[in-house]
Amino acid sequence: MKYRSFIRKLSLGQEDLEQIKHAVQEAEAKTSGEIALAIIPESASYAFWELLMAIVTSLLLLTAVFPLADSVYAWLSSIAWGERPWYLVAFYLLLCAVSVGLLYVAYNIPFIDSLIVPQRAKDHAVYARAMRYFTESGVYATSNHSGILIFVSYFEHQVRIIADRGISQKISQDLWNLIADEMSEQLAKKNVKEAFLGAVTRAGDLLAEYFPSQEQNPNELSDGLVILGNDVWA
Repeated sequence: MKYRSFIRKLSLGQEDLEQIKHAVQEAEAKTSGEIALAIIPESASYAFWELLMAIVTSLLLLTAVFPLADSVYAWLSSIAWGERPWYLVAFYLLLCAVSVGLLYVAYNIPFIDSLIVPQRAKDHAVYARAMRYFTESGVYATSNHSGILIFVSYFEHQVRIIADRGISQKISQDLWNLIADEMSEQLAKKNVKEAFLGAVTRAGDLLAEYFPSQEQNPNELSDGLVILGNDVWA
């Protein structure tokens, strides 16, 4: 998914981003925990699956055309000088190359792409990318290990909430999964801002219950929503 089209899909203005940032600040004022937010167009390129499906579909197309070899050869001979056996070979090679190229472009259309990429591959990609950002953003390195990451991967339609070990010892992952499910419902309705505001509020209340605010409550992570790019395949 192209980064610019992704930004348009989010429909988040500067005022919306400020509201999300303010919601994080309000939630963190009630707790010693830290909340990080991130959203990404897609967690991997999936080019392997797109190319594989293009090749497989092209081979199926060639299989369907093979029985018509006599007719194809007769047609080629009628538009070229003389009869040459290599006409047929060249035609099939060209058909294969063109069909692979066109199908690869078609399989890059997000709706079609989402159908051909195996769910297991998407799950693995989202988990790996979320864990990578969990490390890159410093959520794992807060002083009390009381940080959480709310990570959204748009193409895969997945929300992951990853809690550091200090939180995991007191709060069940099932509770975070409930918040993620509610957030997914809002995102499915294209309510991106509302999805983040609701998740931040719920997460803040949960953190405040187990990790109340302390006298010294430094802000260790960025409060705003971080919109990630597609790395090398952007």
